[in-house]
Amino acid sequence: MPILDIEGIDKRFGGLKVIDDVTLGVDDGEILAVVGPNGAGKSTLLKLIVGLEEPTAGTIRFGGRDITPLPAHRIRQLGIAMVEQTPRPFPTMTVLENVAVGALFGSPNGMPTEGAALATGEEMLTFVGLEDRKDDHIDSLNLHEQRFLELARALAGRPRLLLLDEVMAGLNDAELQASIRMVRTIRDELGVTVIWIEHVMAAVVELAERVVVLDFGRIIADGTPETVMRDPRVVEAYLGAMAGGTDA
Repeated sequence: MPILDIEGIDKRFGGLKVIDDVTLGVDDGEILAVVGPNGAGKSTLLKLIVGLEEPTAGTIRFGGRDITPLPAHRIRQLGIAMVEQTPRPFPTMTVLENVAVGALFGSPNGMPTEGAALATGEEMLTFVGLEDRKDDHIDSLNLHEQRFLELARALAGRPRLLLLDEVMAGLNDAELQASIRMVRTIRDELGVTVIWIEHVMAAVVELAERVVVLDFGRIIADGTPETVMRDPRVVEAYLGAMAGGTDA
């Protein structure tokens, strides 16, 4: 049984249908990339999964449980975390305190003690390689480090499913490779399933085991990176737009 099962999801904003009859299963332990041109509905799909948006129609099941009507904080406690493209740390807190917040409010077993949350925070900072920065404040971190901080905070709640929304955008080659290794390590060492929105196609080909392509809110391709990238519909909708110099 898939860890996540999306069936017939629609999302409308007024008269605009942003997600159109999406049905998708995600296997436990999978690294799934979701790609498509700007405005295809990718970020909206992730927000529907974590409860930040409410679907107009359809059902979302996590571990066999219907989570469609649940609020975002309950979905987080059940084991789904999301990291967005723009880091949103608490600026008055230290690096460690930021990560501890993820343990305090994301744990499936209720709120831990402050000491336990800080211990989990240190563990996750070590996991992402920021243990030496634990007492620093956020303004001392560059973008790459802030993205890893966001990963640590999400992982501090011990999720089973991690959603990543363009977390590799704007990184240089070395940072990009470090991020690819980190996502793979999260799956391999922590056993976390990953759904990942990405525009950096070289990273998608290197890391993703399966790719789903959205266009105008509908799935137009689903398969291995090699198969999907050769699909004429994908070339027309996404890769062709990139070749033509437009923002995809």
